[in-house]
Amino acid sequence: MCFQDEARFGLKPTSRRLWAKKGQRPTAPSTVKYQWTYLYAVVEPALGRVFWFVLPKVDTCVMSVFLRAYAASLPEKVIALLVLDGAGWHSTRKLKVPDNIVLAVLPPYSPELNPAERLWTLVREATHHQTFTDLDALEQRLCTRCVELDAQPQVISSATAYLGYYPESS
Repeated sequence: MCFQDEARFGLKPTSRRLWAKKGQRPTAPSTVKYQWTYLYAVVEPALGRVFWFVLPKVDTCVMSVFLRAYAASLPEKVIALLVLDGAGWHSTRKLKVPDNIVLAVLPPYSPELNPAERLWTLVREATHHQTFTDLDALEQRLCTRCVELDAQPQVISSATAYLGYYPESS
């Protein structure tokens, strides 16, 4: 069983707590740029595997492109059950779902049931307190982080296999 989600990443820096010497104020870079890119992902929690894809926006057409790419990555004769949220671009009749993918939509307002939501904290660790000159630089950093995470399936699995009902996959 696989879970899908997407997240928005932008040129406006994100901040979180950081250490500073006593008596000194911590500093973090800042810019005001409102440009966005989106990271799509399908995770197999039991195996710690993720299929990542960076795309420029979220809509039905782009989601169809993502599903086609994911379907092409599957072994021949494998049919994937893909669990996802009920976003408008996931549930429209215009969405083109490949023959080797079956979609299952989660109930509304239930992000805690989607393990793919847990991926974004791991990815955002690599972008906190940083400014990027343009979307290409941000996308390059996202791709680098995804490759780093791909090399750590135990980290992916420990973050996403939290519901405890995943059967062992081959």
